[in-house]
Amino acid sequence: MEKVCITGIGAISAIGFSVNEQIDALRAGRNGLGHAKHFQSVYAQQLHFGEIDLSDEALRERVGNLEAPDLTRTSLIAIHAFQEAVNQAQLDQETLSSRRTGFISSSTVGGMCYTDHLYNDANNKETASQFVKSYEGSDHTLQIVRLFNIKGFTDTINTACSSSANAILLGCQLINAGKLDRVIVGGADCLAKYTVNGFNSLRILSENQCAPFDANRDGLNLGEAGAYLVLEKASIVGDKPILGYVSGWGNANDAFHPSATSDEARGPLLAMNAALNVAGLQANEIDYINAHGTGTQNNDQTESFAFQQLFDKVPPYNSTKSYTGHTLAAAGALEAIFTLSSLMHQELYPSLQVKETISDFEFQPIKSFQKGVALKHAQSNSFGFGGNCTSLILSACL
Repeated sequence: MEKVCITGIGAISAIGFSVNEQIDALRAGRNGLGHAKHFQSVYAQQLHFGEIDLSDEALRERVGNLEAPDLTRTSLIAIHAFQEAVNQAQLDQETLSSRRTGFISSSTVGGMCYTDHLYNDANNKETASQFVKSYEGSDHTLQIVRLFNIKGFTDTINTACSSSANAILLGCQLINAGKLDRVIVGGADCLAKYTVNGFNSLRILSENQCAPFDANRDGLNLGEAGAYLVLEKASIVGDKPILGYVSGWGNANDAFHPSATSDEARGPLLAMNAALNVAGLQANEIDYINAHGTGTQNNDQTESFAFQQLFDKVPPYNSTKSYTGHTLAAAGALEAIFTLSSLMHQELYPSLQVKETISDFEFQPIKSFQKGVALKHAQSNSFGFGGNCTSLILSACL
């Protein structure tokens, strides 16, 4: 099996407008959680969010004042992250347009992020808005395909919180099957009434900064982000810098509940074991885990149980959602980038807001920034609604 190399990464989230800005925030233990300034909602000042501190107009300026009037916030966030990733990977226009280059993205809210416009348009309340043709979940993908003249295989995935992890998984499979030479993979989601109200109906949103793996955790904070990785098969990389490798991947369905994992963590364990099998690794060879870690009672309990079952000694782990909030479809790719950063720089970032660890388990998440840690293989988990669980293994380029 040919190695799948990572040659470019790009991301924007509540803790930075570039990958480097976000790494600085991780090192400093600085989160981006607070009340919303740009998202208009009755919950804007009641709940905490991981909001990108840019208005739609400012985002549009950052991506180059594109003339298309129907670009939603989801699309603007996606384009911003996509540009950073392909620039680092040195992909020129000819390469982007090659039939051997694929693009797999993901989103949960997609183009439905302007919920009020959607309601008015769907009910013929007034003259159609400029977004009337942009409500599809795949809209941001189609916008990028058009703007960058992508002609190869494209797809949009929505498996809720595991969406962009599955984009990475599919990209790796297509490269290994010989169907493509390179794939740009990731996803984007912005804050929207559609998702905020939906999650709030489940009563799992916190009015505080989320505290994954804390004994007194009381829910998650929704965030927004865009994140993309450029994957290329090793034989075509040439002398370009390799940031790391995607060496393992696994997907399984818990088949237990629409929005919760089973007490036995069947899906998470199956996914994590599958990723180890693809990578040809034993559990004791994993040096670090970027946990799904949402801050809800169910997730953190069952994910911790999965760790206990899989590892004789649980490796260092954290939840970077304590910095960015839960960025839904972008989470898998964003957290893969953060995991890659740990491998590239041989460092570990603290899991924030943890004051008292879960009493059922002897192990606890990373509490402080650590440099000079020997890291070769790391696991990144993403568990979605409907029990769709995905685990990725990234390996350092040492």
